[in-house]
Amino acid sequence: MDLSTNDKNRLYGLDTLRAIAIIIVLIYHYKVVVSRENIFGFMSQLGWTGVDLFFVLSGYLIGNQILSAIAKGQGFSLKLFYIRRLLRTLPNYYFVLALYFLFPLALSGAATAPLWSFLTFTQNLDMRAGETFTHSWSLCIEEQFYIFFPIIALLFAFIKRSVAWAWIALVGAILLAMSLRGFNWYTHGETAISSQAFMEHIYYSSFTRFDELLPGVAIAMLKNFHPTIYAAILRRGNLLLAMGLICVGVMFYLFHNYAYIKDYGTSFSVTTFGYSFLAISFAILVLAALSPTSVLHRIPIPGAASIALWSYAIYLIHKPLFQVMKAPLTDYGIDINGGMGVAIIMGVSVFCGWALYFCVESPFMALRARYFPSNVQAPFTHQPAAMASDTKHAAR
Repeated sequence: MDLSTNDKNRLYGLDTLRAIAIIIVLIYHYKVVVSRENIFGFMSQLGWTGVDLFFVLSGYLIGNQILSAIAKGQGFSLKLFYIRRLLRTLPNYYFVLALYFLFPLALSGAATAPLWSFLTFTQNLDMRAGETFTHSWSLCIEEQFYIFFPIIALLFAFIKRSVAWAWIALVGAILLAMSLRGFNWYTHGETAISSQAFMEHIYYSSFTRFDELLPGVAIAMLKNFHPTIYAAILRRGNLLLAMGLICVGVMFYLFHNYAYIKDYGTSFSVTTFGYSFLAISFAILVLAALSPTSVLHRIPIPGAASIALWSYAIYLIHKPLFQVMKAPLTDYGIDINGGMGVAIIMGVSVFCGWALYFCVESPFMALRARYFPSNVQAPFTHQPAAMASDTKHAAR
């Protein structure tokens, strides 16, 4: 996700959400990899939802790049888009991937997928719990989204389909993902939530989790093709914030208490509908973050902008660091469940995330800014009539 580094153009609300997303992912993985205890309370069990928030943010930010160019009749270039995405995502990812394969004894899990699957972002299609670099599953879904969404969006534009058809397709895609999760639950899901079948066919799968990017895309569609409605919604920023917090709270309660039921197994309803409604709840918070009237938008949280900027690097590097720091700290008599142990492990992870950002990501981002500053190449001449009329309405 590309959040502006220019202080005048910073979207403080999105910074805050992105920082929250990476922090709760760290909390969750601290339990899974290091402590095995709920030392952060219920967030030790629900911190995985930070990935879902990342999905919604990516859906909005990438969707807005593409749909804005289409709505304005600009020449969106697939080639430039892919080059810019690869320069953004590949350097950090391949660096951390190299660490896993160079130091297999220290970092590998119970098994390791073939290198070619990691290189092509397809390892999540046959990923098993406990394997090497499992937290890359969400990156696979995002990369696959980057590949296919712009093609689909441009296809709708070139065949001159109205925005109404795009909304139908978006809602249909969400319903399809729900249906696939329900089907896979009947086939694989009536077991422990950590079982291999559940993780492989429901949790890690692109086919059952891609829909969580679409509420973010829906926000981008509102912004670019229904600007009057979008502006009216954003005028109620603090109401959106309250609604979003309530909805997220309800979804947290449902996942915490009903995602897995003792002596029964995983819940059909939470498995089928929960992920989509969780993403929709996060989308309401994203709307609040975009609203100039919301406190989430107007008040910068100290440190949030930096954590947001480093979050991709932190996400990639933190889990292997968790793995290698646990034993040495224990050997030195430092309680990994105590304040000092948590501070050391978390602090080192954030520092190394910053170092990865500074040493690897930043040079490639500078290269991108110099040679590929925009996704736009030439005037876009095949704008559909319905989209054009919406844009003209916005001008009036």
